[in-house]
Amino acid sequence: MQENQISPSEWEIMRVVWTNHPISSREINDILKEKKEWKLTTTKTLIGRLVKKGMLSTEKQGRKFEYSPLVTEKESIDESIDDLLDQMCNTKVGRSIETILEKRTLSKTELEQLSELIKKKKETAPNKIYCTCTPGQCGCVV
Repeated sequence: MQENQISPSEWEIMRVVWTNHPISSREINDILKEKKEWKLTTTKTLIGRLVKKGMLSTEKQGRKFEYSPLVTEKESIDESIDDLLDQMCNTKVGRSIETILEKRTLSKTELEQLSELIKKKKETAPNKIYCTCTPGQCGCVV
């Protein structure tokens, strides 16, 4: 499980920083002001939490601070996905992936890449996935 899980509001900040670093708190706030009605103090509080969690670095530039990511967007997404998968029964993972594919629009290129990955994974896939949950945590019959 990720030690420093980030909240949905912190994700909003990180997405701006990943795209626009180095960036000041005011610039972050300006970018998010149409989506979020945060005061600058709210943005600064969230940035402070992200710095404390080791997600952002701080560098003083004159009278202001600028922030840069210490982790990549891909690393953060991968860790969040791993955390989610670690919380569910192994037998439910395939259905969860189906749900993602049903609910999100993907390009033909992305679908082709997924198709190739599935083809590769099939070569070494087991015939059956077994439940490894603690008894009473899921409805699988062991």
